[in-house]
Amino acid sequence: MAPLSFTSTGPLAEDTLFAGSTFTAGSDVEAAYRFNSYRLTYRYQIFDGERWQWKIGATGKIRDARIELRQQGMSAVDKNVGFVPLLHLDGEYRWTDRWSFNFNMDGLAAPQGRAFDVALKLRYDLSENWTLSGGYRMLEGGADTDDVYTFAWLHYAAVSVSFRF
Repeated sequence: MAPLSFTSTGPLAEDTLFAGSTFTAGSDVEAAYRFNSYRLTYRYQIFDGERWQWKIGATGKIRDARIELRQQGMSAVDKNVGFVPLLHLDGEYRWTDRWSFNFNMDGLAAPQGRAFDVALKLRYDLSENWTLSGGYRMLEGGADTDDVYTFAWLHYAAVSVSFRF
């Protein structure tokens, strides 16, 4: 998902060391979070039945993260850009010529962290080339290393229009 950004304000439960600065408990802190990701996926069809179709593959993800905390005139920023390899799985159940249900996932876990992007969508083929779909998407993941601890779990509705050629 790209781009993702939001800000929030609230008090910290305890003093927090972030990007070389200490933010004090009890006073409001404004946090700005931006996480852009760009992906390239290669997948191979492993099963093509009358109703079911399954594909597996690999995704290369470039993540571009920026977190900034501000409190009483002080601010600190942590930026990070990196490559994340993910496994890819895509399944489709077609119950009529035009209606289908799609499951799509990129994900992988390692000792340093994890990333999972899962979508469940109902799809309708408007024509041979155009498809309309909508459903649920979940993005979960983060890192736990000596330098950073950050995790997010986001849920949202997804609507898309696709053109196949």
